[in-house]
Amino acid sequence: MTQNPTNTRRLAGRVAVVTGSKKAASTLAQEGLPVSGFAADMRRPEEARALAQAAVARYGRLDIWVNNAGINVIKPALELEAHEWAGVIDTNLSGCFYGAQAAGRLMVPQKSGVIIQIGSIIGEVGLPRRVPYTAAKHGLIGLTKVLAAEWARDNVRVVCLDPGYISTGLGVKSQASGAFTAADIERRTPMGRFGEAAEVARVAVFLASDDASYITGSHVTVDGGWVAYGGW
Repeated sequence: MTQNPTNTRRLAGRVAVVTGSKKAASTLAQEGLPVSGFAADMRRPEEARALAQAAVARYGRLDIWVNNAGINVIKPALELEAHEWAGVIDTNLSGCFYGAQAAGRLMVPQKSGVIIQIGSIIGEVGLPRRVPYTAAKHGLIGLTKVLAAEWARDNVRVVCLDPGYISTGLGVKSQASGAFTAADIERRTPMGRFGEAAEVARVAVFLASDDASYITGSHVTVDGGWVAYGGW
């Protein structure tokens, strides 16, 4: 294992906001890294704007915005309640728009910036019992394309990163709910295992860096071959 598994030196001197990461911010701050935690409900556009402005007020600029906050409801479509649908769509799709809009309003005038949407392989396929999550993640790919097309001439890139089943976060929670077992996913994934958070992080760092300067409007899949494989 390297001392710098995500090669964050590529982003030295840049200011990034990562939503849905309050716990991570606390951990990094305890390690002495220059991070701050801000409370914001990304379902509220005014709070998304306040978060972007707080980053600029604290650090003087905003270079990278990662829409990472998300929730899920695993339930048959016929049993889904209206508030459950709205909760997932509001967080996973509307919240990403509000965050991207808040970041874009700062990045477009400065003629630089990168917005990374954290999507999912479920944005590329359809799985039963995941109606709002699937709809939101499919919508996120479309949102990415439109924003990228609008802001490309202002040197603001927008990309969507679609992880597969990762051994942390919602993947672990879904497994705990009885939706599937670890053996199910390992058997279904061509590489035969769950992904690691660091494997997703390395791709995110690449996409945010100048090495990806001609990538915008795309969705990048990090899934061990899950989407490519048509069996079960």
